[in-house]
Amino acid sequence: MHTYEDLKSIKYLGIMGGTFDPIHFGHLVAAETARVAFNLEKVLFIPTGQPPHKVDHKVTGAWERYEMVKMAIEANDSFRILSLELEREGPSYTIDTLRELRGILPDPDFYFITGADALRSMLGWREPEEIIKLTKVISASRPGYPLQDLFDLIDRSVPQFRDRIFQLKIPALAISSTDIRTRVKEGLSIRYLIPDNVKNYIKERGFYRNL
Repeated sequence: MHTYEDLKSIKYLGIMGGTFDPIHFGHLVAAETARVAFNLEKVLFIPTGQPPHKVDHKVTGAWERYEMVKMAIEANDSFRILSLELEREGPSYTIDTLRELRGILPDPDFYFITGADALRSMLGWREPEEIIKLTKVISASRPGYPLQDLFDLIDRSVPQFRDRIFQLKIPALAISSTDIRTRVKEGLSIRYLIPDNVKNYIKERGFYRNL
């Protein structure tokens, strides 16, 4: 059972969704950089329950991914994890989560933190224009995804929302969950790519060995 009383007085609230399979330092650096740059009082990490865009891919169990996120953020008092999408039946759509959160927290300004690669695909998500109406979007730079090209696309596609989408340059961390899973499968080191407690959890559970 979630309690939201401590969030109701917040003015600026960050939201970071994702499959987090597994969470890594790229996620954490993006969240912390956004928190500081936009004066966010909290950043909510919301792991996807059933990712609708990965129906043909094997995904680690939802609650196990939740545990990895929980471990990764435990040392940062400004980060918090919510299990909204894990508790909801069916595919996890961002628009549903934002509507649920807005019903609970009507006052804070929402800032949805995502990578430049994900923002490019956001235009194909369910009700993308409604998403941008409910939350401002922070697009974090990622190697191989020039922000200027991305914002040129936004200007052509949804120019009416250009003032609700912001660029965020972060240190160039070419880390991805896909690469981490591949490295585990191939027996390569993932040290310094993810928090040690998450690395140990992956090893103990034998995740990604048989992809």
